[in-house]
Amino acid sequence: MVPILLIISICLPVLSLAVFVYYKKSDYASNPNLPPGKMGLPLIGESIEYLLTGRRGHPEKFLNDRMAKYSSQLFKTSIFGEPMAVVCGAAGNKFLFSNENKLVQSWWPDSVNKIFPSSTQTSSKEESIKMRKMLPNFLKPDALQRYIGMMDMIAQRHFESSWDGKREITVFPLAKRFTFWVACKVFLSIEDPDHVAKFADPFNAMAAGIISVPINLPGTPFRRAINAAETIRKELMAIIKERKIDLADKKATPNQDILSHMLLATDENGQYLNELNIADRILGLLIGGHDTASAAITFVVKYLAELPNIYNEVYKEQIEIARTKKEGELLNWEDLQKMKYSWNVACEVMRVAPPLQGAFREAITDFTFAGFSIPKGWKLHWNVNSTHTNPECFPEPEKFDPGRFEDKGPAPYTFVPFGGGPRMCPGKEYARLEILVFMHNVIKRFKWEKVISNEKMIVDPLPMPAKGLPIRLLPH
Repeated sequence: MVPILLIISICLPVLSLAVFVYYKKSDYASNPNLPPGKMGLPLIGESIEYLLTGRRGHPEKFLNDRMAKYSSQLFKTSIFGEPMAVVCGAAGNKFLFSNENKLVQSWWPDSVNKIFPSSTQTSSKEESIKMRKMLPNFLKPDALQRYIGMMDMIAQRHFESSWDGKREITVFPLAKRFTFWVACKVFLSIEDPDHVAKFADPFNAMAAGIISVPINLPGTPFRRAINAAETIRKELMAIIKERKIDLADKKATPNQDILSHMLLATDENGQYLNELNIADRILGLLIGGHDTASAAITFVVKYLAELPNIYNEVYKEQIEIARTKKEGELLNWEDLQKMKYSWNVACEVMRVAPPLQGAFREAITDFTFAGFSIPKGWKLHWNVNSTHTNPECFPEPEKFDPGRFEDKGPAPYTFVPFGGGPRMCPGKEYARLEILVFMHNVIKRFKWEKVISNEKMIVDPLPMPAKGLPIRLLPH
């Protein structure tokens, strides 16, 4: 009896303090005009429900239930240990995207900072601004044109080694292999399949644990992600050191790839980036240039299998382009500009199965939205499902209709798989080229059918078919 009383006497004050701090942090007492909603349990809030709805295949449920119960514009919750306002609808997207670095700044959960240790040396706002100054020269359309032939060559090699001669394949891991191969070439000038494969397994482990409950215990996704990131970082540091020597000896050029550019770039004080900073930035770029595109590609294959009429229209467009090419001639910029229907299909895929569920911001000052107060320091979340599955934005949202993207397309701030405003994903055009090159190569080779007709989608943390989308190949 005494030990039980002792445990209670120790735990009760600690729990009481935790509850006090939690509610104090949530600004309940000092600010009665907070958005409607509930904060869930102390410390963990509603994080478990937020993550579980995705893993059960219904990521929109967390959002839609609360929009219906509290407000279609704004509600409060607590995710990843932080009080959070979830901003909904096209007006909410416009408000958030338009006030970047005015009212809000970029924010990511602690799990991200622990996997990328150099991110703690500067604020996320500073880091975001620096990266966006570096990237446009490499990721704007005219600069990316030189990569189209290379992407096509990698796609051909990928299909020859991993698809041709197979009766059945599993799409998601192969899509990740293709997009990672392309990213390694564009960012690091690595194209040797064996060298790329050396990165692949630890990279997938890291990507799987980035947005996870940050429990650093053996066997948890978070611990695996930390260990994998360290493995990749060591490899990147060796590549960085070798590239420095090659640049000094004129064996590499300043505009060869993003790695060379980062090594030669200086900040406003004339200081070069340190190697750890560069390694973490390259890691972040590899994730951004690989994970979302591989998810989008996988769901393109899924919907083309399910919708033969859509497949036939894409096939017509792609075969017409293929017939204009001489043997051995690679795709070019003009070819991709002709893939209008194919891109409309890819956009509709990203509407119904968005490769990224949304992102986070932090309030850098007190402000109001939709009549409610958002205190400084609160986190904000925008989510694609508040518009992508909203019948006010997309009539009959459950219907797959590439025609939504003809002419002017959807209303502003409703279709947001790449974000919007100043925080529009700088890799949007890169992703477009990569997806279209893949579509061209897969559809001119095969028709296919799903092995599991009712395979469900899960989000963990990216959307993916629960079994990886096994398909049966039917070569042309």
